[in-house]
Amino acid sequence: MLVVKEKVCKSILSKSGITDYSLNCYTGCEHGCLYCYARFMRGYTGHKEPWGKFVDVKVNAPLVLEKEIKRKPRGEVFVSSVCDPYQPLEEKYQLTRKCLKILVENRFPITILTKGSLVKRDFDILKGYPQVELGLTITTMDEDLKKKIEPLSSSNRERISTLEEASKLGIKSYCFLGPFLPFIGDREESLKRLFGAVSSLNLDHIYVDRLNLRFGVWKSLYPFLKRYYPENISKVSKALFNKRESEKYSSELHQRIKDIARTFRLLEKIEFCF
Repeated sequence: MLVVKEKVCKSILSKSGITDYSLNCYTGCEHGCLYCYARFMRGYTGHKEPWGKFVDVKVNAPLVLEKEIKRKPRGEVFVSSVCDPYQPLEEKYQLTRKCLKILVENRFPITILTKGSLVKRDFDILKGYPQVELGLTITTMDEDLKKKIEPLSSSNRERISTLEEASKLGIKSYCFLGPFLPFIGDREESLKRLFGAVSSLNLDHIYVDRLNLRFGVWKSLYPFLKRYYPENISKVSKALFNKRESEKYSSELHQRIKDIARTFRLLEKIEFCF
């Protein structure tokens, strides 16, 4: 059961290592992604529920942004860095939508990254705005695997359809492929299927990432491996914990992705994050 709490925030534009600012209207994310790097945020909330089972909703985010944006230097805003801006609750609260309107009205550059096709609702705001870039994360085209590792996110086909629609409207778009689960989501046939699926999209660039050992990831990943892929536990553990094996794994994955991307004429668009 998802625990939802409405909270009041004092600030909504945070300094970011990705862009100038990040904007997160929610703390926590109901998508419940197995590999989520943002689970460290749980330590700041006081929640006892596991990551993916609670969301704090910053109900006054648009009001705070209205005031904050008038005294902050113009800069690029990443929407969002520690939650998905279009997780299911956004349909009810519309906080991301309201904040996007404010950012556009004040001519702030915007980069969006989501797994939610709900972003299509806001294409009326985004189309025609030259300083916005929309990204969709896709980790696998295997819908059964997707349901296990990203249970409440939009389907992969919905994400691809969202990018297709964005392109037709002239909205600049990109893909974030990964993080790939070692020896599962990065198998040759899986990567070929994934790159093939995005090859026809009009993307400006494609970010690619491997799975990294961030806070709480192994604790979340291990039960999944034990249940579905017990034969892979040792290999995955070495790829994450053993420095030499991790470097070897990264190097081999890097080369395989380059080869596959070249096959689909996507190599010039690839930007590696590892």
